[in-house]
Amino acid sequence: MTPRISSFATLRTDLSSSLIVFLVALPLCVGVAVASGAPAELGLITGIVGGLVTGLLPGSSLQVSGPAAGLTVLVFTAVRDFGLSALGVIVLAAGLLQLALGALRLGRLFRAISLSVVHGMLAGIGLVLIAGQLYALADRKAPGSGTSNIAGLPDLVADVVGSGPALTAVGVGAGTVTIMMLWKKLPPKAQMLPGPLVAVGAAMLAAFAFDLPVARIEVNGLMASIQPPGLDAFEKLAEVAMLTTIVAFTLIASAESLFSAAAVDRMHDGPKTDYDKELMAQGAGNTVCGLLGALPMTAVIVRSAANVQAGARTKLSRVLHGVWLLMFAALLPHLLDLIPTAALAGVLIHSGLKLLPHKELGPLWRDHRGEAVVLVVTAGAILLTNMFEGVLIGLLLSVVKTAWETSRVQIEVDDAGTGPVRVRILGHATFLRLPRILETLEQLPAHRPTELNLTGLLHLDHACMSALQNWADQHNARTIHPELSPASV
Repeated sequence: MTPRISSFATLRTDLSSSLIVFLVALPLCVGVAVASGAPAELGLITGIVGGLVTGLLPGSSLQVSGPAAGLTVLVFTAVRDFGLSALGVIVLAAGLLQLALGALRLGRLFRAISLSVVHGMLAGIGLVLIAGQLYALADRKAPGSGTSNIAGLPDLVADVVGSGPALTAVGVGAGTVTIMMLWKKLPPKAQMLPGPLVAVGAAMLAAFAFDLPVARIEVNGLMASIQPPGLDAFEKLAEVAMLTTIVAFTLIASAESLFSAAAVDRMHDGPKTDYDKELMAQGAGNTVCGLLGALPMTAVIVRSAANVQAGARTKLSRVLHGVWLLMFAALLPHLLDLIPTAALAGVLIHSGLKLLPHKELGPLWRDHRGEAVVLVVTAGAILLTNMFEGVLIGLLLSVVKTAWETSRVQIEVDDAGTGPVRVRILGHATFLRLPRILETLEQLPAHRPTELNLTGLLHLDHACMSALQNWADQHNARTIHPELSPASV
């Protein structure tokens, strides 16, 4: 009897968890789609695929996949540059790449990315997301890029102040954000419904009851929104810009999913994530989304945390959440017509605020200043350029910082007496420290013989070895070489 009771308890818990995740996912799926410049239904399709396809596959048992705020900026740019018809090709190609990376067992490599770059990436996404959604908050269209959106904020403020409908929309959006911020401060029993759903529901009721002059979501129907990519869209794969976008989608979606998996694993005591299988599960989901012309998916920490906190025990909860999304999209799609656009903008602004490292940046600056610089530079680079280039800049800076910190070298000079000047170099001699080494050597007395002792070096790269040998030949210095392996030289 015990196993039956246990199975029933698990089923009941997973069922209740799935409903909670569904209620959390519904406004986010719609909001991410609208912010990405795509029909609202495409966000629901991606959420459905995240539950029914990715949810069934092995990898991580409790994290939930769907359209993510972290990809909003990238999707918006892709739709703007290549058109909505090409989005399916991009997502399909990214999904196939994820499948290949997982099959080659490269999923674990994403764990090697600097945490500061990750936080910087999320912060940059948050800043760009907030800057863009401030326009949607006032029922206005954003200029486009992150820098353009920021530069246009003074004009937006002037426009809103002189427009009654815009002020009304801002009031609806600000009220949505306020409810979401206050909701978390209520007692746990009062939080039976997710904050985003309550906030959007309140905005819907207010807009309907008072017939507010605010823009609302436009709905065309689930089946009408499914548009598999045509042959003309595949022709754009010959463009370098398209290929770069696909790589960006692949890397960022994979990294966000696997970082989310690591965070979710710390929340529960159940089976841990198999990173290669999880990457393939994400790839399978994105492949299906691409074939349907939907948005890309990642594992989403907000939905995953809600799933774990609701007590989910198996993957059934995330599969059922996809079933509930499908039923809503099929039976009640026109309820979306009542949602004010400003309310969804408020939901995404709140999501963007949560991506900013409010609590981490201060301690990081005090204890690891270099990591804080990497974080800020990565976020700023994403804001000023784009997602892909910003992350690459952050990764490059992180590598340079690590190389600088690990290439520590100590130079000891003994010029006592009348004999040769003895110079001993210890540590890691790399090209980054070469200017200091040569400056020290050039300050030695030119009229005395020199003994250059390199036996204390743990690493000697080719640039330093060549420079030191050249200096020794020019100054007739005696060099004592270390016994280094070929890999160390």
